[in-house]
Amino acid sequence: MEIPQILQSVDETVCAKTGKHLNDLQRRIIAGILNRQKYAGVAETYGYSDKHVKKVSHELLQMLSDVFGEQVKKSNLESVLERHINVTISLGNKNTGNKNNVNIGYINNCPDASASPLDESQPETPEIQQPSNNYTAIAINEIIDKLRQFGLTDEQIAEALNLPLNEVDGVDLEE
Repeated sequence: MEIPQILQSVDETVCAKTGKHLNDLQRRIIAGILNRQKYAGVAETYGYSDKHVKKVSHELLQMLSDVFGEQVKKSNLESVLERHINVTISLGNKNTGNKNNVNIGYINNCPDASASPLDESQPETPEIQQPSNNYTAIAINEIIDKLRQFGLTDEQIAEALNLPLNEVDGVDLEE
């Protein structure tokens, strides 16, 4: 995934959790970190003071920690984003060793769609790689519970899995 797509995904995730989009400096800091650039380099490139970039970076990393539910530092930003942007859920059959993968490549869950235009290169709805056999009811329940843990709403889960909303609503939250 290229940096513009990463920034878009991060922005949409932040918007969904906070109701606010990333500003230009925050986007530049993320891009700088991903490009292994020092804060002084970001400051020099875009005409900010080193002190201001460090302050905004600290606030940004704290916000991302809150959004992603794990500590985000300059040193682990890339791995955190890899885990949270490309959500892959693998359910293995313990008896046969077969795995059924559900890949969700893109979900636009920003509440203000007019503030974040859709990226034309991304599909409007996620593509789901269905295994040749049907999921069991237990597997569907496990998938729904896992997607809820990632913060998706029942409506998003129903759309992603191509299920009626009442089927998703009927699955009790994991105790």
